Amino acid sequence: MTERPLLQQVPLFAVVGAAATLTHVAAALAARELAGLTPMAANFVGYAAAVGVSYLGNARFTFRRALWHGPQFVRFVVVSLLGLALTQGLTWLLVERGGWPFEAGLAVVAVAVPALSFVLQRLWAFRAH
Repeated sequence: MTERPLLQQVPLFAVVGAAATLTHVAAALAARELAGLTPMAANFVGYAAAVGVSYLGNARFTFRRALWHGPQFVRFVVVSLLGLALTQGLTWLLVERGGWPFEAGLAVVAVAVPALSFVLQRLWAFRAH
């Protein structure tokens, strides 16, 4: 498959990101409300649930790459872990330290992390060979 132009990648990334974000938020809220987890633990559950959605969707649809390419997957995991660190850091800063409502902290995470992730995934994780 040939690489999609940037103007096609952005909306596809947004669709995959929306699916991953909805997965993240639903799982985090469920973990918080149903299991009584702390905000940090609930956010991690949400993150873990969304990773697979993000990798498979972006590899296949956004960037048109092979699904199981070893180095690509490792780069994706590195970007994903950076996203996790940002997600956890923002949650800690805004909710734990800043006293924001959990839902408000999630809203900030839902905007900041996907923006950074697109740039890193396009330029590094799923870069053209």
